[in-house]
This record gives sequence, C-alpha cells and structure tokens, in this order.
Amino acid sequence: MRRTGTTRRHLLSVTGVTGAGLLTGCSDRPAAHRTQGAAAPDATDALRQRSARTSGALLALYDAVLARHTDARTDRLARPLRDAVAQHVKALSPVTGATPRPSLRPTPSATAAAAPPAVPADPGAAVTALAAAERHTADAHVAALLEAPPELARLLASVAAASSVHAYLLSRGDY
Repeated sequence: MRRTGTTRRHLLSVTGVTGAGLLTGCSDRPAAHRTQGAAAPDATDALRQRSARTSGALLALYDAVLARHTDARTDRLARPLRDAVAQHVKALSPVTGATPRPSLRPTPSATAAAAPPAVPADPGAAVTALAAAERHTADAHVAALLEAPPELARLLASVAAASSVHAYLLSRGDY
C-alpha cells in the first residue's frame, strides 16, 4: 500500500528538478554569452594572442638580460624564471584546430622589425628592470581577466600570480 500525501523523498525530488530547471533556464547574462557563437572563439584567440605577446615581450627582456649579463648571480635567478616565462608564452598561445602552437623563436622578419629591449649595464639594475617588467606583465594579465572566458581566466590568473612571485623574487635583492 502506498502512502498518500507529501513525503520527504517526493519533496526533495520536486525541489531538485525545479532548482535545476531554474539554474539552466534563467540567467542574467545575454544570450550571446550563454551560447558559444562564432565570435567567441575569435575573441578568445585574440585575447590569447595579446596575452602571449605580453609574456613574449617579457621573455625577450629575459633573453636580453641573460645575453648581456653572464655572471653567475644573475644567471642563477634569471635562467629558471626565464624558462617559466617561456612556458607561459607557450600556454597562452592560441590553439586553432590541428595547427601547432606558434614557435617561441622569432621569425627573421619579426627579428628585423623588433629591436632588442634595452638592458642596463649594471646587473642589479637589470634585475630591477626584470622585476618591473614582471609586475607590468602581471598587471596586464589581471586586466585581461575581465574579458576572458572561465578556462582562459584561470590560466591568466595563474600566470599573473607566477609573474607576481617572479617580481618578488627579483626584487628581494639577495639574488
């Protein structure tokens, strides 16, 4: 014999179904943000390219500092941080279809067009310049979070946090 009336199980199942329907059907966001349109991947790729260029400029500065200052103190700190920044560029580079990610090495035409960054003659000043560039890069990635989709936002937040840690390590002065 079946019970009549409202049971806990019945109440929970009705509440769960109603709640799920409300969560999936209602949203404050416009329809363009709820659906994956053709423009969304293009905007995400453009944001990825911009973020990769920002980290790429930092990578170029690391390369210039390491080329100019070959002392052990600068190399001990800058080399591992440079390698981490190279991984950031690789992770931020847009992936489209089956095409490979862009190379971290500049093309000959890009090398001719872009002058190497200016590096101070003093190793301490060069490390200070790297710290400032890391802070600038972190700020740029944090600003990009506002327009990033969730997956890219998480990546940008991680890269920004890493850049902040790099800036701290570089500015400590005991390298």
